[in-house]
Amino acid sequence: MKVGEFLFDCLKNEGISEIFGVPGDYNFSLLDTLEADGALNFVACRNELNAGYAADGYARVKGIGALITTFGVGELSACNAIAGAYSESVPLIHLVGGPKSMLQKQHKLMHHTLLDGNFDTFQKVYEQITCYAASITPENAGVEIPNAMAKARETKKPVYLTLPSDVVTADMMSRAENVQRKKTDRTSLKEAVRMIRARLEVAERPVMLPDVYAMHEGLGQQVEKLAEKMNIPIVTMMMGKGVCNENLPNYAGFYCGKLSSDEAVRQRVESSDCVLAFGAVWNDYNSGLFTDQIDPLAVINVMPDHVQIGKTIYPDIIMDDLIGAFPADGQSWTLPQPSTFPFDRQDATDDALTASNYYPQFQAMLRERDIVVVDAGTFAWGMAEVRLKKEVTYIAQGGWGAIGYGLPAAFGACIANPNRRVLLFSGEGSLQINVQELSSMLDNGCKPIIFVLNNKGYTIEKYINTVDKTRYNNIPNWDYHKLPEVFKQDAFTVQVRTSNALRQAIADAEKQCAKQLCIIEMITDPMDAPKIIHKMHQTVLEMENKSEGLLALFK
Repeated sequence: MKVGEFLFDCLKNEGISEIFGVPGDYNFSLLDTLEADGALNFVACRNELNAGYAADGYARVKGIGALITTFGVGELSACNAIAGAYSESVPLIHLVGGPKSMLQKQHKLMHHTLLDGNFDTFQKVYEQITCYAASITPENAGVEIPNAMAKARETKKPVYLTLPSDVVTADMMSRAENVQRKKTDRTSLKEAVRMIRARLEVAERPVMLPDVYAMHEGLGQQVEKLAEKMNIPIVTMMMGKGVCNENLPNYAGFYCGKLSSDEAVRQRVESSDCVLAFGAVWNDYNSGLFTDQIDPLAVINVMPDHVQIGKTIYPDIIMDDLIGAFPADGQSWTLPQPSTFPFDRQDATDDALTASNYYPQFQAMLRERDIVVVDAGTFAWGMAEVRLKKEVTYIAQGGWGAIGYGLPAAFGACIANPNRRVLLFSGEGSLQINVQELSSMLDNGCKPIIFVLNNKGYTIEKYINTVDKTRYNNIPNWDYHKLPEVFKQDAFTVQVRTSNALRQAIADAEKQCAKQLCIIEMITDPMDAPKIIHKMHQTVLEMENKSEGLLALFK
């Protein structure tokens, strides 16, 4: 078997059927082998950064994704996407086609290099932003490729493989090795379960807090069942948005420290004597700029490979093994009164578009099994409080937060499952970063509904920055609803300015999206934002008044 054939067989065994990327002279051998395979489809993107974001969106739907770039100029363009996948725990296989082996050994001064004869420089870069990086040879392919796949699968992080163009077509010179999955230490598991049971026996106000790792491990439904069995309220945070069905009786709301819109939710979490966290990350987004007041000694955090109870860590415990052994029998509490949610009520007025009237419309239009993609900005925070229905896949960067991620990620999601409806919520600032991938959507027959929030600039930055009347957060204005004309494709597009116009546009788009891509451009006041953004602004002001050091969060 050829090395390239073995590589693509391994990708297919992981469930990958599409690979994103950009052609380049050093990756022609990879692409030729891919096309000859017949079972894999190469999805061409407009640039490598977008290819990385598209593979990320694809992976969040199918469980794992892949991209192909060329050496140097191509792989470095994808760095931001790969770093984001690492931060967000999204498994990607990044394949890089490189110069021929002999040219590298002779240290020839090749194009797409730093012209210093070194060919391992870029791999060293990727060693910092992936969980596994290797240069493939015919001798090591049988070991390195399976190892990389296993690492991506187990850690939910990206991996990096570079293949000289001649290696792709070379014969394998080593036997393929099976990589054993890590196993749970049963003694550690038994002790952790015993301690969890002891905590639950005395708990009076438990709350369940599933987060990003539980979501990417695909364990949201198991956590739901535990919560239902035990009558424990479920609360979500930014990074774990989409982990569970938010129409369950157990769902209590969205928690974000002092930024939480519902004070009852905040009190419920912060007064809890037993916070059952599953894969929680205490970063600034999840904690509301570190304003959370959760007692760390009350937290039981079940992570992918260990459990932390208070300050004690129980190592070598696989998350799904712990959930399977969770001591839920005989434990039951009475659910508190149902929470009120920010966007449950719709007003039937024809007022100008504001966050108070368009977020309820978004919530009302959601269906089961939708794929919801949200870009960074005010949408990321406002949509975090919209209630999701059963089996909705929610795609957003709750930690990395790169603007421009949303459109190519939505493209990847469309490719991953063409039979599910994809909704993209993007600010116009984000859209201007990677708008060219709209061409790829149209060219591949994707039919998402795209909401473009046109508020004449980076509104969230204006709220974070306490300096008045800055110019650098303004951006040029485009006619976003006319973009399909640039790409010479038909689409349903409309520009709206009022609540009723948006309501009609959504109704029309829901009919049209069965046959074509839809764009709804929403014109709003430049400083319009949901309540949580106003609370963020106030919190930043308070931090600045207390200490300039705290403002270093943003400056």
